[in-house]
Amino acid sequence: MRQSKEPREGDFITIKSYKHDGSLHRTWRDTMVLKTSENSLIGCNDHTLVTEDDGRRWVTREPALVYFHKHYWFNIVTMIRDNGISYYCNLASPAILDREALKYIDYDLDVKVYPNGEKKLLDVDEYKSHSAQWHYSSDIDRILKHNVLILVDWIENGKGPFSKKYVDIWYSRYLELSRRVQ
Repeated sequence: MRQSKEPREGDFITIKSYKHDGSLHRTWRDTMVLKTSENSLIGCNDHTLVTEDDGRRWVTREPALVYFHKHYWFNIVTMIRDNGISYYCNLASPAILDREALKYIDYDLDVKVYPNGEKKLLDVDEYKSHSAQWHYSSDIDRILKHNVLILVDWIENGKGPFSKKYVDIWYSRYLELSRRVQ
């Protein structure tokens, strides 16, 4: 995840998701970096401007921790809500970080985890449609299906972003850094 001028804790970055054909899908402005390492980036956004590919804009409603890894084909958004923690997991290419933004290719499939622990695989029809339209290779299909299994294992075993300790540590760090910035 390292780049020549790596963002430091407390810096803000932009996140951009693309589709397989290279078109820009969605952009998040002003995600605060909480930790970078050789393989991963943890950040947080709260009331962040999001721009859709059609130009529509909206602002996120709650704080969300984001987790990106350079080896896994998914990223994890931990939404901290009044009714509990929800997760939105994008099946996507490993993220790369350059001077402009953190970037990845969104492969349509998503896993949503509700506060009660219920899991749902979303957007299967969109995946099938885009797979045919953009000719996803059998390698990409195999990699994504394998990464769904890894993701479900993480969810079921409370690994990484799915542990209460992770959420407590990184959300507390975000609040601490936010107070310094104000």
